[in-house]
Order: sequence, then C-alpha cells, then structure tokens
Amino acid sequence: MKVFTKKIGMTQIFDKNGNLKPVTVLELSKTVILRKKTIAKDGYSAVLFGRIKENFIAKKSVQGQFKDVSGIKQVKEQRLSDDEISKMVDGEDVLISIFSEGDKVVVSGISKGKGFAGTVKRHGFATGPKTHGSHNYRAPGSIGPTYPQRTILGRKMSGHMGATSSKVKNLTVERVEKDLNRIWVSGSVPGPNKGCLMVEKND
Repeated sequence: MKVFTKKIGMTQIFDKNGNLKPVTVLELSKTVILRKKTIAKDGYSAVLFGRIKENFIAKKSVQGQFKDVSGIKQVKEQRLSDDEISKMVDGEDVLISIFSEGDKVVVSGISKGKGFAGTVKRHGFATGPKTHGSHNYRAPGSIGPTYPQRTILGRKMSGHMGATSSKVKNLTVERVEKDLNRIWVSGSVPGPNKGCLMVEKND
C-alpha cells in the first residue's frame, strides 16, 4: 500500500555496529482510502486514496466524487489484489503501523529542478582543453553529419534538467517514530525538503 509523505530532510545515524549511515526523515501525511474498485463493477481491482490537508478547499470535481471527505489535496490510484482490497474500509486512515524497522520501501516523487543546463552538467560530457587558446571548453561539439538536414530526435544537448518523475528502490526503514508519525529511510530520496513523496512497501 502506498502512502503520502513529506520530506523533512537528511541526517545521519549510527547502526548497531557503529557504522555511520545517511538517512532521510519522512513524515507521513494523512492518507485516507476513498474508494475501492472491483473487477465485478469496474473491470479491475484497485483502491483510490487521497492526501488530506486541513482547511484545504479541493476542486469541485473532487468534492463531487468524494462528498464524505473534505480537504482532499491529492488523489492517487493503486492496483491491488482482491484479497488486499477486501481488508480495507472506505474512509479508513492509512497508519504508520504498516511500517516497521528493516522493511524495504520504494520512494517516488518529482526530482529537484535544475533549470537550463549545459551538456557537461546535464549529460556528463567531457570538457575540452582549458589552455592554449582553445574555444571548445564547454561547447557541445558536433551534433551529427549534414544528412538529413535536421537535428536527430533524442540527441543529447543542452536543455531543461530535473523536475521529472524519479523512483528509488530498496531503501531500508532504519527507524520508526510513531509519536511523530515519521520514518527514517536509508540514503537519499528525490525532491526538495517539504516536498510530497510516495512511499510503498517493497514486499
């Protein structure tokens, strides 16, 4: 089951063997099960769940679909088996108790935007000589032969970098803070601090 989380930031901890580990602190946002979809009614089995924020005014289209729940800021759908869906209840909160230390999770979100970037930063191109009058220090170089008189699609060139969907797999839950509704996962995750991320147990 996926849940919405907010990225608090990075820190470091010592494990049982005294090794220093970088970790990211994630705070679980209020996630509510909005609707269950079944094969008999919808043709496939899935669950709709939403991120709730107090005093948030949702779009009228969302308000019309889910009249019993207020403050819906974001809605996602996840395909699950009939057995998993049968255990869920409409309007039920997804609690932090689904996570425990040692669990493997998948974190997905939107990566940090870097703006317009050159080929060296964006694609790792090598630079030219820096001395002896060279004018090709960070230039992109040739983009291909004359034919077919156009730039080939997919050519690695300068352009907008970042702000794309990103996913990190096999992260370990190092610590669970139930009183603060937070989990600590190993390593780094996409996006800026205070950004919204999706966390799913990697069963």
